[in-house]
Amino acid sequence: MVIRDATALDDPVGASLRGHHAHLARRFGEAVTYQPGVATFSAVTADPGPQEWADLARLLGRGELADMFGCPATPPPDWEPVFVLEGRQMIWPGGSRPDHLPGGTGTGVVELGADSVPEMLDLVARAQPGPFWPRTRELGTYLGVRDNGTLVAMAGERLRPPGWTEISAVCTAPEARGRGYAARLVSALVARIVARGERPFLHVAEANTGAIALYEGLGFETRKPVTFRGFRTP
Repeated sequence: MVIRDATALDDPVGASLRGHHAHLARRFGEAVTYQPGVATFSAVTADPGPQEWADLARLLGRGELADMFGCPATPPPDWEPVFVLEGRQMIWPGGSRPDHLPGGTGTGVVELGADSVPEMLDLVARAQPGPFWPRTRELGTYLGVRDNGTLVAMAGERLRPPGWTEISAVCTAPEARGRGYAARLVSALVARIVARGERPFLHVAEANTGAIALYEGLGFETRKPVTFRGFRTP
């Protein structure tokens, strides 16, 4: 299926920081990154020169992590590689939430506010869904499921390029897996995103075959492979 308005997804970090998330951004020249505690993602333009890399290094500070997400540009040789992770970008094919998806509201799904951050961080530490920081919930709506008052599953909104919202931090506590919570939460977020006229998308590590199968079962389609990379500034 051809998605004609998906070009913003080629640079979702830059498109978010220069748009919907501009209030959470730090900038120097053309380089841009999130405020501390929100996210570690950084972005440069499509064809950055030496000055732009120098601006990003100055913005981040000496010896700091430059999480370049899926940016294909290569930094100067004195930037130390930190990690490389193969993954894929998946998109919702369009239209409203189909009836086969589990319901959202009224099925134990609750919205998580600022007072939930400590238990969200605890869940992330146990479930290891990927980067999540004390201010990450400021990026969008986060939903959770509680079992006897304890937060056992959550998912939320992260990057917001024009017309799109990324679903991220999908995780379930080890003792609560197999109950369908992830599908329920993703479904609820899909419904919210579609209702405001945007399209959901997400990123997943290629090695996480269980998550890929879950998202494909819910209706997501692979748009393209993505290589996630991080570097240490000189």
